[in-house]
Amino acid sequence: MLPGEQEQFLSYNGEVLIFQLSKAKHVEGAADKTTNLCVRRMAFNRDTKLFVQKSSGVFSMRASHFKTEIICCSCTTDSRTGIILPCILVKKKKQNNVVKYLLLLLHSSNQFEQSFHFKLDYELKEDIRLFAGPSVLWRHANKLFYISCDTGMVLSAPVELSSVVWTGEIEDEGTVVLGIRRACLPENEDEDEFSTSDRAIWGSEFFGYAIETQKMLTGTCFMPRAYSRVVSSVYVCKNEIVKKQLRISLVAVTHKNQLIWFQDGLPKGVCELPYENPCSVKPAVTSSNDLLFMVSFASGNICVVQRRDSLQVASKWQKVKSVLVDDFIGSGSDQLLLIFKDEPNTDVLSTFKITDLGEVNYASDINYKHDVPAAEGLQENGLLTLQALKIRLQAGCTSVRELQQHLRLKKKVIVESCRALIDLVEERTHILPSATEEGLVSLWDDVENPPHSLSKETSLASKVPEHFKEKLWQRVVGDSLVVGVKLTESFYLSLSDVSLSLVMDRDFSSISPTIECQNKIIKLNKAFSALAVSSCEIEPPPKKLKLDLRSKNDLKKEFPKRCLRVQMDGAKTVIAVTSLAPLLAFHRVCCVVLLHAKKQKHQKDSLQESKKITVHCGRIFLSLEDISDGKYSVKMLKDNSYCTGSMEDILAVLAVSVRFSFQIVSSDYTLTPVNSWLLGEMECTPFKECHDNIFCHKAGNMYGTVFNWTLKNPFEGVLTLFCRNLTVLFQCLHSLTRVLPPNCDVKLLRRGSKGVLTEKLALALEKEMLTSRSSFFSKESKAENSLTWGNDPAKKISDAPVAALLDSEEGVQQFRKLLRNEREECALSMNRTMNGALYQEIALKITEAQLNTDMIVWRLS
Repeated sequence: MLPGEQEQFLSYNGEVLIFQLSKAKHVEGAADKTTNLCVRRMAFNRDTKLFVQKSSGVFSMRASHFKTEIICCSCTTDSRTGIILPCILVKKKKQNNVVKYLLLLLHSSNQFEQSFHFKLDYELKEDIRLFAGPSVLWRHANKLFYISCDTGMVLSAPVELSSVVWTGEIEDEGTVVLGIRRACLPENEDEDEFSTSDRAIWGSEFFGYAIETQKMLTGTCFMPRAYSRVVSSVYVCKNEIVKKQLRISLVAVTHKNQLIWFQDGLPKGVCELPYENPCSVKPAVTSSNDLLFMVSFASGNICVVQRRDSLQVASKWQKVKSVLVDDFIGSGSDQLLLIFKDEPNTDVLSTFKITDLGEVNYASDINYKHDVPAAEGLQENGLLTLQALKIRLQAGCTSVRELQQHLRLKKKVIVESCRALIDLVEERTHILPSATEEGLVSLWDDVENPPHSLSKETSLASKVPEHFKEKLWQRVVGDSLVVGVKLTESFYLSLSDVSLSLVMDRDFSSISPTIECQNKIIKLNKAFSALAVSSCEIEPPPKKLKLDLRSKNDLKKEFPKRCLRVQMDGAKTVIAVTSLAPLLAFHRVCCVVLLHAKKQKHQKDSLQESKKITVHCGRIFLSLEDISDGKYSVKMLKDNSYCTGSMEDILAVLAVSVRFSFQIVSSDYTLTPVNSWLLGEMECTPFKECHDNIFCHKAGNMYGTVFNWTLKNPFEGVLTLFCRNLTVLFQCLHSLTRVLPPNCDVKLLRRGSKGVLTEKLALALEKEMLTSRSSFFSKESKAENSLTWGNDPAKKISDAPVAALLDSEEGVQQFRKLLRNEREECALSMNRTMNGALYQEIALKITEAQLNTDMIVWRLS
């Protein structure tokens, strides 16, 4: 490095940025001198185990009467785009003691952008911080000053402080400055009345100041007051609002050479540091999920404190120029990059070390090409040991699974033995499970034939799994009654033909006991990472079912079944939703829950012959007292930033809601405001049972709306809403549009992928053609029997002797009569008719097939 040069190191996206400030070569005859701010992007090459330069950039500044210097650099958020960019603060000092400061942003193209500049009549020396905006904050004469690209001028905070120990973001408060100031004693207290030790402890206090809201935060939520005198630097690891109270986790280094862990304002652990005068602390999370704290000392030494059961020093180094934390080797976790103080006139990054105190260990002083160092051998041995441990762990898991399978088999044998014993006591014939149900293959060519003495109902019941139902539950949501049946995974019947019926268990002569309801099937993934709701699609506008050929109950019962399409993996819940108000007229209601299904068989002509079955699931009871007491109400409460509703409550809310999905794309800005809008303005909290879905607690019409926000990348995401009606949807969208970035594209998504819908369309067209063909042949066969003839068709002219009829007058009259009858029969055969019931049945089948095809075409359009 040439004399007069300066350099700063910064990590950004796994790369090392080296900023160097040097004077350009002076050209004869030129009046001005130029100072160049150069940047070099260095990336670690895992093959050569060295840092190589990827690209570089230069920013030139006129410096004829200036002394230029790099003050500090950091990575901050650009408020215009929400993207984190490297930020550099440069000082240019004139001879008349006027100091000019430039704040520069570095883009991915290595182009520098001047964010803003400001002038001062003094130099920045104490507690200089860069934070989001970008913004600059400093302390001067025990006062706090700051400037940002939004303010455009230097502002002073109404606080006095002796030091700044941390600057960052805190939930619901924005940018917060943590500092130490002189304690304000009560008016009736005299400072002379305190002893020397009391003044040392209580003479200063720790506090927080929110810049945006100009709000003071009490220091006791961070640490006890007695620690404020000895703290030199702080890092806030975690902050959250729980039950309207701020909860903080932080680490602090002290002048007493200690590192202390504080949780909610109380000390939870302490570690003695190996060197004196600690000045800063920063965290890192390694590949083994270990939390490390890097402590820098004024002497240039570094130590790493590891937090497991307790705080303890894991490693330490001396003569360190800089320490950076990032994913330098691309492993997906943090590593430490230690840049050591090298000899003069040597290359930058010539002496370094990359480590995570575990598997990763690279050093510049190791010759990887010719020698096999002990460190690499130890690392290889460590990797082999880990592989062996993983294999042993997998073998142990396999043994556990085999034991669990053996226990399930023993339980199955015990249950089957109990059933056989019950059948024996009740003098019933016990039917053993078939070999197919047990997963067995016969070694002989025998064929199992069920006994002919069994009734039709017993034969049908044997084909239905006895333990298909895992749980029956009910909930009251608004003006709707929700009844759910959770099916076991062994329930192998086709879910496209499963529905529920509610039948009142009382004798009502004036009304029908069957309750009209809408059926939905909700599938829960075992990891509870998402909810897939399948219900009736919105009918396309071109065509609607207008044939009133059957009762309204039949139409409402059959139409939802055509829309249910859910795959067979995972647990499923069939849900029936009905209006609550008609049921409350009876004060007390007992309903029988019936599950209807079809077992389909494929025929040679690709048509399906369905066999309907009905299974009794149990009874539900409903009364005005239970509803008034909130026995079946949905309970969605906040608890430690989570919504504590049960899985049945979540399903009930989703069942009465309408689902809408929107694709949000922003070409110029990131979509970080959407998450802030959900957690802030909408007051949403994630479900404890499924974290991807969040519940809206905001008072008003939008309360109870469920959101699911999935980011494909920082500029594109999908927002899914489960809301009660369109009014709530429009209110949510209106609120969302106020926080979205400009030129943001919002598109409504229709459910179903294009490939799946195309396959469904082909099957629907095939079914429509086969329905028309089968209906035509059915008409031909049935019409033969439904034709009405005026005379006996057996008597025809060809059956009588024509010559004998023409010999007499009576014979001629009889011939004329037979001829007239045969002409009438020919006319009827050319214009056949059928009864109304047969025509209605054929027309309804064809119309339903066409309606299903039109619906799929509409969803594809």
